[in-house]
Amino acid sequence: MKPVSIFNDVLGPVMRGPSSSHTAASYRLGRLARQLLGEKPTKARVIFGAGGSYARVYREQNSDLAFVAGIMGLEITEARFFEVLELASAAGCQVEFGEEPIPQNDHPNAVRLELVSPSGRKIVLLGRSIGGGAVEIKELNGWPLLITGDYYETLLEIPEEQETTVRNLVGSYAQAAARLETIKVSQKPGLVLLRLAGYRRLSDEEEQKLYSVSGLTLWQAHPVSFVVAGQPLFKSAAEMVKLAATSGQSLGQVALRYEAELLGMKEEEVLGEMDFRLKIMLSSVATGLKSETLNLKLLEPTAEKIFQAEQQGKLLGGHLTRAAIRAMAAEHVAASGGVVCAAPTGGSAGTIPGIVSTLIEDVRLPADRVVLSLLAAGAVGLVIAYRATFAAEIAGCQVEIGAAGAMGAAAVVEAAGGTAEQACDAAAISFQNTMGLVCDLVQGICEIPCHTRNAVAAASAFICADLILGGYKNHIPLDETIDAVLAVGRTMPPELRVTSLGGLAVCPSALALKKKERKN
Repeated sequence: MKPVSIFNDVLGPVMRGPSSSHTAASYRLGRLARQLLGEKPTKARVIFGAGGSYARVYREQNSDLAFVAGIMGLEITEARFFEVLELASAAGCQVEFGEEPIPQNDHPNAVRLELVSPSGRKIVLLGRSIGGGAVEIKELNGWPLLITGDYYETLLEIPEEQETTVRNLVGSYAQAAARLETIKVSQKPGLVLLRLAGYRRLSDEEEQKLYSVSGLTLWQAHPVSFVVAGQPLFKSAAEMVKLAATSGQSLGQVALRYEAELLGMKEEEVLGEMDFRLKIMLSSVATGLKSETLNLKLLEPTAEKIFQAEQQGKLLGGHLTRAAIRAMAAEHVAASGGVVCAAPTGGSAGTIPGIVSTLIEDVRLPADRVVLSLLAAGAVGLVIAYRATFAAEIAGCQVEIGAAGAMGAAAVVEAAGGTAEQACDAAAISFQNTMGLVCDLVQGICEIPCHTRNAVAAASAFICADLILGGYKNHIPLDETIDAVLAVGRTMPPELRVTSLGGLAVCPSALALKKKERKN
């Protein structure tokens, strides 16, 4: 398993809603495909695995727009995102979406991308979204491989007799900045694929030397996230609690060390990037409290209305209610296709913003303290990513909004000055109370029951933190709790994992709801 990064895999990416698995990951797959093609395409076929989650919800969750934005080289956050199908057509690119059986498909978010360029260059890649915006490319033009978007990728298809020559040409680059891998497949006799996964791109001079090799085909892709240049300091809650105790640091401080060493960044740079993501979260809350800016498909946006009632003294929950309202507001933005920070996913992008905005607005914590709280939340998310998944397609809503609530509980403990052990215990009891939570989104849209679940998770994070800080003893450690959550998720039938074929999604009232159709 690749090393997990807080920015790449837990509190990120910065994206458009509604779903990190179906929107952010789709964009990343499209962008990688565009880079590997090397030119803007004239034809693009996006084929979803038959019976999978993608096939059922790709329009509702803006997957089609995200794939095409990536394929056309646009940024996912730019204002023209919702016009991208028209932009592709105007640029001379024919786009087709379909559903077909994908051989050796072992994931509900499997997709095949087929791109053709004006010069006749063609690529066919098999990829998948694996949760939280993370992606994997498993095959390119018949070559089995694994590309995750965390490195500069150079793929060299060459005649077998040229392998030594090419290895000599890339030797200094491979030694200094890349990992070199040789791939051979029986269905391509006489050919080999050399894969270079590097911390920097090939220089123009290095690239030019390669083009002198006869029979060579070259594909390249830049990373779609921060380059992972180091090794993880820990992979379990037990390891990070021990490290914190030994060093006398809080969970947020240990997470800061982890991310800086993993990404080869200075700690000041990590803090600056997390502050940027904090601002995205706060902006999503503020935007979600203005109903006129939103465009939900099933729900009427109500966060603004509820907030006004709370301000008028009509509600009794205090800062817990305000955290819930703010979480709902941020999720309004995600569901409207607005810009949010996955935390850890798009469907759970309201919970942590609701918590951190409450720490700032009500608890009056300065931003630098809240940044450390976000890093503490990220540390818990790292362990979830290593031991389980953020994909509701695999384990239900318990690993999306349930994970966000657990991460948020750790953030509150950090804000209160608690220890790393207390933060992990608060995360554990939060998870223990959302275990078994199914993903039964109504009509395939991240609105019902996602909005209220985000709201409740934000409020619950404060309660779980207070229970631990006040003296409750957690008897089932976070690592074991996460393992149990994953085991429960694997026993869920497909009807309860994003397919909208079970739970609330099949209630008569849910099926009778009228949804607003997307304009394009």
